Amino acid sequence: MIYRDFQGMKLSGLGLGTMRLPVIDGRDECVDLEKTREMVDYALKNGINYFDTAWGYHNGNSELAMGECLSAYPRDSFYLASKFPGYDNSNMPKVKEIFEKQLKKCRTEYFDFYLIHNVIESNIDDYLNPKFGIMDYLLEQKKNGRIRHIGVSGHGSLEVMNRFLDAYGEHMEFCQLQVNYMDWHFQKAEEKVKMLNRRGLPVWVMEPVRGGRLAKASETLEKAMKEMRPSESVPAWAFRFLQSVEGVTMVLSGMSDMEQLRDNIATWQEDKPLSEAEKERLLAIIDEEVKAAGLPCTACRYCTKYCPQQLPIPELVALYNEHKSTKDGFIAPMAVRSMPKEKKPSACIGCRSCEQVCPQQIKISEMMSDFAKLLRL
Repeated sequence: MIYRDFQGMKLSGLGLGTMRLPVIDGRDECVDLEKTREMVDYALKNGINYFDTAWGYHNGNSELAMGECLSAYPRDSFYLASKFPGYDNSNMPKVKEIFEKQLKKCRTEYFDFYLIHNVIESNIDDYLNPKFGIMDYLLEQKKNGRIRHIGVSGHGSLEVMNRFLDAYGEHMEFCQLQVNYMDWHFQKAEEKVKMLNRRGLPVWVMEPVRGGRLAKASETLEKAMKEMRPSESVPAWAFRFLQSVEGVTMVLSGMSDMEQLRDNIATWQEDKPLSEAEKERLLAIIDEEVKAAGLPCTACRYCTKYCPQQLPIPELVALYNEHKSTKDGFIAPMAVRSMPKEKKPSACIGCRSCEQVCPQQIKISEMMSDFAKLLRL
């Protein structure tokens, strides 16, 4: 395992993200503890020492799963990260209540890393509002040893991230961003990384394979990859790209099964950053494909919690993208036709509640309307 230096610590270059743990019967809230424990055991035995969870992952059950699985190991044998869930504005006045519950759920007396979670356009004003006392409380917990290092994660624009860091940057020790070769230009990840480098903040990476999207490649892209690196797998390219990005200290991957875990750990046995020529060719191809592709959903499922119709939004977005990319094929109509009437895109009432918490800032209501018209269902 490759390790990165951070304030005198040796962090595994690859961290285990816990937003996509194995589940039972496809139910996101039902974490499969037996399989998760197997993954945690394998990760620790093979060099991963950083585990990232959060209040909202798996409907609140990710922290419980990590608490149970990691409690079998000495507390100083791993680093644990969690986050304050300000992506939901109603949580802003509850920082103390939530933090105390998180410690209990994770069965720990302290967090090694604790983040202000998902700073975006819809919550930046509340995050910066001193009346909630969020930063004051977290700094107090750091002083008391219950938080070792404070950081921030963000899916917002460059302007939003700069606003947050202008206000609280002196207290931030790292910043977690969505960085991958698809989003390098599309989501302006390059500009955000350069901004953090200028501020001297180490970069933590989330969505390195974009919710699994970059585990596969188009025929054109895969051919180019094989020409440049015949023995490198497609998923490994996502990590090699990040190994070539200045300032990246931690790469978090939300692995869902042992096969993904084994493959990713094998990749992280060595540092093989892309050359400038490889990077340029990769980005040129993916940028062209992105232009022709659909909506950038990562299936994080923040949206589903706030949908009054309880629509399966990520699944519908995936079907919409499939339908657009295949030029009106039969798969999406067939899949949607089999859904109950109340789960089809036509059931969307256009309230935009989902859009307020979407990290990718997708205009979901517009997609639903367009999809319903395309399918005539």
